[in-house]
Amino acid sequence: MNNDNNHHTLIIDIGKTHVKIHVLNKRFEPEFARQMTNKVNTDGDYPSLDTDAIWQWLCETIRAASAQYPIEKMTITTHGATAALVNRENSGDSGLVLPILDYEYDSIYEQTPDYENLRPDFDTTYSPMLPAGLNLGRQLYWLQRQFPQPFSTATDILMYPQYWVWRLTGHLSSEITSLGCHTDLWSLQDDDFSSLVDTLQIRDLFPPLHHAWFNCGQVTPELTEHLGVQPGCQVFNGLHDSNASFLRYRMTQKDAPFTVVSTGTWTILMASNVPLNSLRHDKDMLANIDALGTPVACARFMGGREFERICEQAGSWLGEQFTEADIQQVITEQVFALPDFSQGSGPFGGHPSGFSGPLEKISGIALATLYSALMIDYQLTMLQARGNVYIEGAFLKNPLLCSLLNQLRREQNVYLSSDSTGTVLGAAYLTDWQNAEGQIDIQDAGHTKVAGLNEYKRQWLQQIELGHQPLRA
Repeated sequence: MNNDNNHHTLIIDIGKTHVKIHVLNKRFEPEFARQMTNKVNTDGDYPSLDTDAIWQWLCETIRAASAQYPIEKMTITTHGATAALVNRENSGDSGLVLPILDYEYDSIYEQTPDYENLRPDFDTTYSPMLPAGLNLGRQLYWLQRQFPQPFSTATDILMYPQYWVWRLTGHLSSEITSLGCHTDLWSLQDDDFSSLVDTLQIRDLFPPLHHAWFNCGQVTPELTEHLGVQPGCQVFNGLHDSNASFLRYRMTQKDAPFTVVSTGTWTILMASNVPLNSLRHDKDMLANIDALGTPVACARFMGGREFERICEQAGSWLGEQFTEADIQQVITEQVFALPDFSQGSGPFGGHPSGFSGPLEKISGIALATLYSALMIDYQLTMLQARGNVYIEGAFLKNPLLCSLLNQLRREQNVYLSSDSTGTVLGAAYLTDWQNAEGQIDIQDAGHTKVAGLNEYKRQWLQQIELGHQPLRA
């Protein structure tokens, strides 16, 4: 075992596409990283998260990490729109009374037309009505109606990070960043559970609310031995993944306006110092609540998912090489990717997706890059975002995308996080909250010099707003 640098911290990062484990030393420098593909389980009554596969992989990987590093602290960050119905007394190893529903399951939206009459108004929760199961309240309503008997046996509803905390420690708690993430369950107006919680009669199922940095206690003795972590290994409450990214900047930027663009399967823009009354529910704009309990104006689209689909449909692959000249060719040939490529999300959710222009003359990945930069630019404008823009996550692997955004945002400065694991670092601060200083390492995004970009942007928006029917679907 490597004992040269004690006080190692292990972060579990469960995204919609991948599950990751990172081990950081006492300076929060990465020393170990592993990941697995996060696959949906399609067996059973509905698509669900494969918690058995995740748990098995977590245990195996934590054991492997513990064989090399003394793990003394742990915490968890996960995607949103997810909760576990558990029975703390009698429900097997997983604790689940029902499998955890996959939020992309379209059928629950179609089967709950009356849900719109139950959910609180947007200006109460700042949670827009979203497709599939992206409003967690809709998931709970559907499960309660479809499976009343097992639902009635649940003793607790746990947000997704806190479900894994409970598996590790036996501690039950709730946390605001996951509760306040387009769930319909939290009222920003009242700073309390929303009326929907009482309508569904589930208020008593939510454990007490604790901060993300709350110490939930030790890994259970049985798991301590099984996983090989240090005796007395502490587990902290955890938080929603985009909020983990945002937390680092909130700690360093203080009261200055700024926007974090957290990218992965979802691209989520979180803008500080923006009044919530500027948010439009029909543009996939919403308010999250950060780890300190402050509402944050947000806008989102499925950036990673849409990028991949545009590449596939336009004849490219994700790792294909391209240059600024390829982006210029897209503009010169007047080829447009027109949303929505995510089946209902983003500011143009529900629009018929497709392409206009001679697709065979351009690079598909260059087109996807231009599309993504335009979408982020559009959402920054809709948010009335001010101050610096910081890009985190998957789009850092596409520097031309970031440079395009910098050319589009002449009134703002766009910076790239030099930390490829910003979400992990944000979560890591929870494990030493009293001493956390929130450091960020950034670099300038650079500028492309693409001719005709602003005119191309104007035409792209015009085609969308006129309801242009794509030539190729």
